Amino acid sequence: MERIKVLVVDDSAVVRQTLKELLDSDPQIEVMAVASDPLFALKRMETEKPDVIISDVEMPRMDGLSFLRKIMESTPSIPVVICSSKTESGSENALKAMEYGAVEIIQKPKLGTKQFLEESRVALCDVVKAAHLSKNKRRLPLAPMRDVAPKLTADVMLPKASGNTMIETTDKVVVVGASTGGTEALREFLEALPEDAPGIVIVQHMPEHFTAAFAKRLDSLCRVGVKEAEDNDTVIRGRALIAPGNKHTLLKRSGARYYVEVKEGPLVCRHRPSVDVLFRSAARYAGKNTVGVIMTGMGDDGARGMKEMHDAGAYTIAQDEQSCVVFGMPNEAIKLGGVDQVLSLSKIADTVVHKAR
Repeated sequence: MERIKVLVVDDSAVVRQTLKELLDSDPQIEVMAVASDPLFALKRMETEKPDVIISDVEMPRMDGLSFLRKIMESTPSIPVVICSSKTESGSENALKAMEYGAVEIIQKPKLGTKQFLEESRVALCDVVKAAHLSKNKRRLPLAPMRDVAPKLTADVMLPKASGNTMIETTDKVVVVGASTGGTEALREFLEALPEDAPGIVIVQHMPEHFTAAFAKRLDSLCRVGVKEAEDNDTVIRGRALIAPGNKHTLLKRSGARYYVEVKEGPLVCRHRPSVDVLFRSAARYAGKNTVGVIMTGMGDDGARGMKEMHDAGAYTIAQDEQSCVVFGMPNEAIKLGGVDQVLSLSKIADTVVHKAR
């Protein structure tokens, strides 16, 4: 299989070198070139087109948003991944880039412990592969990665429920998982909900510090309230909680009250937050009172958790292939037999409201 050619654009020599080393460690990926600013990158693209571009947002001579617009105008088939700092301005610009057509956000890697760099490598390579799949709109066979730590399951965060969950309330709760393409899918889904929609908890694969800006942006657009989840937040009607980047978020229950637990933990299905962790907690503590939704994204995070919810009596929905940017996560859930209904993105909100009555 041909290697995925990546063009890295960043004004920091350290970041360029770090990204190149992390990406080149994967046998499926090849960094075809690095560039210190968009003008050098555009010149390089005259002789060779990359499969994926990784670009900073704040750069000299031409900013990343202007560069992204040029790419969207000239070669929109090339997926662009935004590599941004965790500053407030960096988060806002990264979200603007998603609205302009970027497919993913990653946080700039920093030198740190061996575990930190390994997690950065795994996440970065997965993002590049997901971006490449988004261009093709079809699932390609992926060769196994080299020297990757074992892929952990939700068992590391909480054990699977034994027997039927005892439900002490009839209130419904909605849990949603998404990855590549999910920022825009979630916006469309949440914008379509009425202000008295059932309480929602969402895991969107997104780096630390970006989820707060993402929630704030959605809150300004939607009739339901949207906020980044904090530990012990109550899940209430008319509000959506978004799991913070780099923290697992679990649904819990105390009597008739649903709330979230936000906690540290290892990568699960190579992600933190993990959809599987949220879905398993919903199966355990809400059972048949849950409506679960799995949206666009690469990989299988959420598939096993959705099957557990389905087996516990929840109503489960998967986004269909036609409306997905990447049909990986929904497809894996469907193959496991954990999905009750496959729907176009435009129909999910109405169905969720109906099933959560």
